[in-house]
Amino acid sequence: MAKARRVFVCRECGAQYPSWTGRCSQCQAWASVGEASELKPKVPSIAAAADTMNAMPLASVDADLVLPFPVGVDEVDRVLGGGLTPGSVTLLAGEPGIGKSTLTLQIALAVAGAGATVVIVAGEEAPAQVAARAARLGTLPESLLVVDDLSIEAVVSVMASEPQLIIVDSVQTLVDPNLENQAGSVTQVKACAAALVEAAKRHGVSVLLIGHVTKEGTIAGPRVLEHVVDTVLSFDGERHGELRFLRAVKHRFGPTNDVGIFEMVAEGLVAVADPSDRYLRDRQPALSGSVVVPALDGRRPVLIEVQALLSPSAVATGSTTTQGVSSRRVALVSAVLATRVGYRLANQNLFVSAAGGAVVEEPAADLALAIAVASSADGQPVAPDVVVCGEVGLGGELRSVPRIEHRLQEAYRMGFRTALVPASAPDGPTGLRLLRAETVTEALALVPQYVAT
Repeated sequence: MAKARRVFVCRECGAQYPSWTGRCSQCQAWASVGEASELKPKVPSIAAAADTMNAMPLASVDADLVLPFPVGVDEVDRVLGGGLTPGSVTLLAGEPGIGKSTLTLQIALAVAGAGATVVIVAGEEAPAQVAARAARLGTLPESLLVVDDLSIEAVVSVMASEPQLIIVDSVQTLVDPNLENQAGSVTQVKACAAALVEAAKRHGVSVLLIGHVTKEGTIAGPRVLEHVVDTVLSFDGERHGELRFLRAVKHRFGPTNDVGIFEMVAEGLVAVADPSDRYLRDRQPALSGSVVVPALDGRRPVLIEVQALLSPSAVATGSTTTQGVSSRRVALVSAVLATRVGYRLANQNLFVSAAGGAVVEEPAADLALAIAVASSADGQPVAPDVVVCGEVGLGGELRSVPRIEHRLQEAYRMGFRTALVPASAPDGPTGLRLLRAETVTEALALVPQYVAT
């Protein structure tokens, strides 16, 4: 009798090895490889597959069957391009404690409140704990159901009753009783995810899976999990801060370039309808080193305050500390200011931050970073009604950025009346004065300064 072949699998990316190894050569994770039973699914013969083939004209397929339905949480519907698609499987990933369960409970309450049947598969908490948290968020409708049987067979049987939405919290707690591996292992997660996808397509049920992320920020579990689902949503933010950001990393039914912004309050997650106002609420415009940039977060223009602070270094070479902005873009802008303009920054400690917990890493913030650093170096504040937008090249030249018209429109809506932009930028809205510059040096000469009254 032939001896069964031993297989070792990386629990991070699913790579297989014939023997144990301390480090996965695919994802470079340490101590992530363990023994797993080898699955040998039955594959039908070519003749059997030919007998069961049922091809049909694509034009005869009813595309209305997969029109998305709104989940009742506006920021989620924005990111998903209208809502969840029937028969789709969505993975919501984020750090522990960031608010994933709270967000999915609010989705469940909204969908069930509209009369649809929603089933919560409680794996992380007992049903009583889920009910207590849901009651704090709103009224519990009769169509909101909960089950605590974590076997994949039980979940699939619930899907046979065709509820509109099933929420699994979390996918790492599901188990296939036919497998010997423990819950959360690579084999279990792969098998359960495949079964959920197949059942969702067969019954037209939308499935929302909650997943965790590793300390490096990647989605926990086998990489194949991201491939088999239809949509991957990332939910992040500063755990001890108030703002949370929902982004689509993968979405088969719509765009992936939008973002939903929430604020964590005692009553749950509240949509931030006007993020520009939220970011600029506590701004002190009379301070040097403060500049406002109209950034793009997804497709949404958002005004963000960029701050810079220079302080003398105790050693010959200063340091650079950044928060919410790209350290590489700051290094580029600093080099241009030192080489092309003449600012002496080598013996200075430079601190650059996007205020309010915002994140802006696009090249459109280059000119704002340059003006902020120069403002701090000169000790001269920028006029409070000025926004700055543009990319800085290595030669000190200024380049236009995408969707600048939408950025300037948002700036005008928020009360800004002057914009410092590259010379090639298109016209802005009526009433917004544009100051055009071809280089950083010209921009520094044009920027209006704050005058105390």
